[in-house]
Amino acid sequence: MSNYHIKHLEEYYQVYRKSVRNPELFWEEVAEEHFLWHKKWDNVLSWDFKKPEVKWFEGAKLNITENCIDRHLHTRGNRTAILFEPNNPEEPAQHISYSQLHARVNQMANVLKSKGIKKGDRVCIYLPMIPELAVAVLACARIGAIHSVVFAGFSSTALSTRINDCGAKMVITSDGSYRGDKTIDLKGIVDKALDDCPGVNCVLVVNRINGEINMKSGRDYWIQPLLDKSSSDFPAEIMDAEDPLFILYTSGSTGKPKGMLHTTAGYMVYTAYTFKNVFQYKQDDVYWCTADIGWITGHSYIIYGPLLNGATSVMFEGVPHYPDFGRFWEIVEKHKVNQFYTAPTAIRALAKQHLDFVEKRDLSSLKVLGTVGEPINEEAWHWYNDNVGKKKCPIVDTWWQTETGGIMITPIPFATPTKPTYATLPFIGIQPVLMDENGAEIHGNQVDGRLCIKFPWPSIARSIWGDHQRFKDTYFSAFENMYFTGDGALRDEVGYYRITGRVDDVIIVSGHNLGTAPIEDAINEHPAVAESAVVGFPHDVKGNALYGFVILKETGEGRVQDNVRKEINQIITEHIGPIAKLDKIQFTSGLPKTRSGKIMRRILRKIAARDAENLGDISTLLNPEVVDEIKGSAM
Repeated sequence: MSNYHIKHLEEYYQVYRKSVRNPELFWEEVAEEHFLWHKKWDNVLSWDFKKPEVKWFEGAKLNITENCIDRHLHTRGNRTAILFEPNNPEEPAQHISYSQLHARVNQMANVLKSKGIKKGDRVCIYLPMIPELAVAVLACARIGAIHSVVFAGFSSTALSTRINDCGAKMVITSDGSYRGDKTIDLKGIVDKALDDCPGVNCVLVVNRINGEINMKSGRDYWIQPLLDKSSSDFPAEIMDAEDPLFILYTSGSTGKPKGMLHTTAGYMVYTAYTFKNVFQYKQDDVYWCTADIGWITGHSYIIYGPLLNGATSVMFEGVPHYPDFGRFWEIVEKHKVNQFYTAPTAIRALAKQHLDFVEKRDLSSLKVLGTVGEPINEEAWHWYNDNVGKKKCPIVDTWWQTETGGIMITPIPFATPTKPTYATLPFIGIQPVLMDENGAEIHGNQVDGRLCIKFPWPSIARSIWGDHQRFKDTYFSAFENMYFTGDGALRDEVGYYRITGRVDDVIIVSGHNLGTAPIEDAINEHPAVAESAVVGFPHDVKGNALYGFVILKETGEGRVQDNVRKEINQIITEHIGPIAKLDKIQFTSGLPKTRSGKIMRRILRKIAARDAENLGDISTLLNPEVVDEIKGSAM
């Protein structure tokens, strides 16, 4: 069916028009022709953004892992499903075929079941980027348990918060992880987290680094002996279309992280369809997304999207700079990678290195390049286009979110003419609108506003786990009958979209969404700190870095302040993780506030970005004099 694989611009417009004129019919055709169902749906879509409530393929019965694995066994059983590239280039890569993956997922499902996990239970997965992470995710889906993967760079505090919020009964982790030339004690972090998690009664441990670890009797089990005695048969649990598939936490701008809940059938249909078209995947291509499975990109475009299409998906354990800055290009050459999907942060870091790293590698296998996590700046786009794609590979600059489940605005390779810094056109079925601050839609082109989506798509998150009211307040209360993305965007003269960044207090650092509130809460726990405010400022590698304005209870001399700076970053590392550390910390006697006591972050952002000449009217501030003090001592 041509609807499933779009190859040129005219076809994109035809299919797009069809998808928005009659979304139910469009998605029904896609669902019917490309997936295995135990029972067909009674109703394609019912929705009400006021509640908000969305249901796709109501009444359908399926298991997503049968669609990811079982149905490929006859045709592609011996083809590679997951191609694991370890951290150490001396360690051989592993090619895990669809048949092997099937056996491993079933064995893991049997282990989960033997430890009391059943349909609807939550399992927290805190693993490095090793095959066991993908196997654990799929095994949960196989038995109907809800997986909640936590990025293995998060601290014990961040981990325990997530375990308790979703009520996980089990944690799957490893003795440790490799990161470049370092090892990280993951099991130690889990042990510390579990001091505050009374609900966890079982920990399964993968041996990855042969680390010395504590194993708590009756709670902790090495996973390999359990797998060795497990059957490789496991009949998949039959799930309802709207049964939960996973919970994935994303930083809120206020307080605790939000557990985004994704369900089964709609997510399956949308991730499969986007993967096929956005990457123009063809049989026997080798596809590589460099993200971590701890983020939505890894869920949708390392595991589910690729496997639903019978693809070969590369899973990389390491980092772009180990053993040197040529590692990505060495892997592309070694495995003849055809589609390469990475973050602007990585591109900017690699663009700073000597071109020899790229030029000495054969990158001729590449067909499509992609970026994800934040808007890509023009300089990085051109470097990527010229040096990696050799001006022959279209760059898909994809915009989407944890909440959306799949890619929402993107070029279609070889169909959509690309434009640096623009995510270009909405994906099939996606109906974006720009809204002004008064809640009115902004029509026409060459305009900018707040980006909303006015009609549901199959992979939209259904709720925040345990807090539907917060889901409504966060995404559906700003604009009536709209999903509000939290992002600003502009639309150019031909209707292309460019994402201009968050309009709330979430800062994207190296592709990670970091809410400022939890970071400020952590800083304010330091005994010497009275108050703090965190803003983002432009950074030539990370995109944005974090700048903290901190009021001390007592002002100390320089040496004391240097110690406090170190201690503040230590507290942030413990509470959230090293990804949230501040690049700059400026001590000040006050913060610019309105008469109602609200911190004017707009002013702090300008100062942090060295743009203090254009602060606008500050006469309405409660304390305008503090602005001159902050400007005078800005770092």
